[in-house]
Amino acid sequence: MNELDCTVCQTLLHGYLDKELDPPTTATVAGHLATCGECARLHDQLKLLTVSVKRQATYYAAPAALTASVFAAAAPPKRALGRWRNGLAPAFSAAALALALVLYVATPGSEQPLMEEAVSSHVRSLMGEHLNDVVSSDRHTVKPWFTGKLDFSPPVFDFAAQGFPLLGGRLDYLQHQTTAALTYGRAKHIINVFILPTTEADKARQSQTIRGFNVVSWQASHMRFVLVSDVEKGELEAFSQLLNL
Repeated sequence: MNELDCTVCQTLLHGYLDKELDPPTTATVAGHLATCGECARLHDQLKLLTVSVKRQATYYAAPAALTASVFAAAAPPKRALGRWRNGLAPAFSAAALALALVLYVATPGSEQPLMEEAVSSHVRSLMGEHLNDVVSSDRHTVKPWFTGKLDFSPPVFDFAAQGFPLLGGRLDYLQHQTTAALTYGRAKHIINVFILPTTEADKARQSQTIRGFNVVSWQASHMRFVLVSDVEKGELEAFSQLLNL
C-alpha cells in the first residue's frame, strides 16, 4: 500500500467521511488511519462532530396548512396550463437561454476548475510513487525529456541557489490536455508547477487557498502556470516571481 503523508490524509478526511473518494484512495486513507494515531484522533473528532450536528441541529417541520397552501399555489389551473403550453413555453425557453448565456459570460469562474484539478493532481503525486517521470536537478536533463511528449516547450530552471531546487518533472493531464509538471523542493515541502499552453492573453498573478493548499497562477507568453504546495503563501509567491521573470 502506498504511504500517505499526514498533511494529505487530513486534507482527504472530509471526503473520506462523506464517502466521496474513489475506492483506491479510500483504501489508502483507511490504511493510514490504522497506523497513525494523530490522524485517527482527528478522524474520530470529525466523525463525532458530524453525528452531533445531525442529532442536535434544530429541525422545524412546516405546518400542514402552509404545506398545502404552497402546493396549491404552485399548481396552475388547467386553462393556464394550456396557455403555457401553447404560448408561454417558447417565450420562457428563450428567456431562460438568454439568462443562461448572460450568467455564463458574466461568471468569472472559468479558472476555478483548473485550480481544483491542479490541487487534486498535487495530492495524487504525493500519495503514490509518480512524483516524477524524470528525476534530476539538471535543467539540461529535465527540459529535453519533454521533447516529443508535448506540443510546446515548457521553461525549466533550477533555483537551488534561492532555496528552491529542481527535483524533476513528469507528464500530467489537466483541462483535457497533456500538461508539463515540474517539481521543486522547499525544505521538506514539494511544489508542483503545472504548465500548459493557452491562446488567451497574459493574466496577472493570483493567489488563493484550496483545500488547505496554497495556489498561485498566472498566464504569460501563451503559457498558463499553476503552482500548488503546502509551503507558506509568501514563500510560494516569492518562488512564482522567480519563474515569472
